[in-house]
Amino acid sequence: MISRSRRQYRILWLAGISLVLLALVSLCFGNYQIPLSHLYDAIIGEITHHTLVSPIETNIIFSLRVPRMLAAVGIGAALAISGTAYQSIFQNPLVSPDLLGVSNGAAVGAALAILLNLHSFGTQVLALLFGLVAVILSVTIPRLMGRSTNLTLVLAGVVVSGLMQAILGLLKYLADPDSQLQSIVYWQLGSLSKVTVGNLISVLPMMILGLVVLFIMRWRLTVLGLGDAAAQSMGVNVAFERRIVVFCATLLTAASVCLSGPIGWIGLVVPHMARMLIGPNTRYSLPLSGLIGAIFLLLVDTLARTLSAGEIPLSILTGFIGTPIFIYILATRKVTLR
Repeated sequence: MISRSRRQYRILWLAGISLVLLALVSLCFGNYQIPLSHLYDAIIGEITHHTLVSPIETNIIFSLRVPRMLAAVGIGAALAISGTAYQSIFQNPLVSPDLLGVSNGAAVGAALAILLNLHSFGTQVLALLFGLVAVILSVTIPRLMGRSTNLTLVLAGVVVSGLMQAILGLLKYLADPDSQLQSIVYWQLGSLSKVTVGNLISVLPMMILGLVVLFIMRWRLTVLGLGDAAAQSMGVNVAFERRIVVFCATLLTAASVCLSGPIGWIGLVVPHMARMLIGPNTRYSLPLSGLIGAIFLLLVDTLARTLSAGEIPLSILTGFIGTPIFIYILATRKVTLR
């Protein structure tokens, strides 16, 4: 009989190996197929500084697909870990990373950048700033009301999301329907087509900060998920630690959204999948959520650029794949609201 902890570590190792194998496979697939042997030669050639494959294949692999693969892994892991953190501290299995309006705020920033004809980096910066502004508003409203409870924070997020949607609607109304409006709509559907090494490097510090802090606090998320009274009886400063978790999860979500646009379902569905496989203890479920989220988005992105001559927006595929998975989870597990 395998002990529970050994089984959990085996699941984590299996997920990690699966992610590495899928990452290698994803570099081979797309509108331009590259044999696995050519991928191996390209990697060896890059290491030894010898040209072993054609320059076209080398450029496709290292200039286009490697940054995109890294972005899919990072964004998928970030959204899934954020979803796990939010669901733990709010004790609600139906909470997702855009709870506090970060996605709608980022959409407003991106739409404004498109209206101002800014380049992709400007779009990324404004999306990040407005996403953070939306969350700051959501956190400030309960303090101004003097009611810093979970319910008030969630309701503040709903209010701010509604405000950002209204602003986004106004920006769409003002946009040029022949060019700008199409760009805004496409950005909202999510894509990794414009990700570059520079974009990745610019958000990497925020992602690393959020991931490291949440990973260190992963065992405390289980305690926070027991409720305020139980956590306080164990000596936990609930208000302070909840703020840290919300800040880091928001940072991860904002950094992800500004790179790819909003991508739905990952932060909602993947935490449930991790808990089904490894149990509710966030010491194990949080890293597994990150691995499954990375696998999920990497698979979706590979399908998005392989299934058709064009590129299918990511949120369309995540919706088609995530909906039946979540229905299955609801049908087979006891998902309750508190």
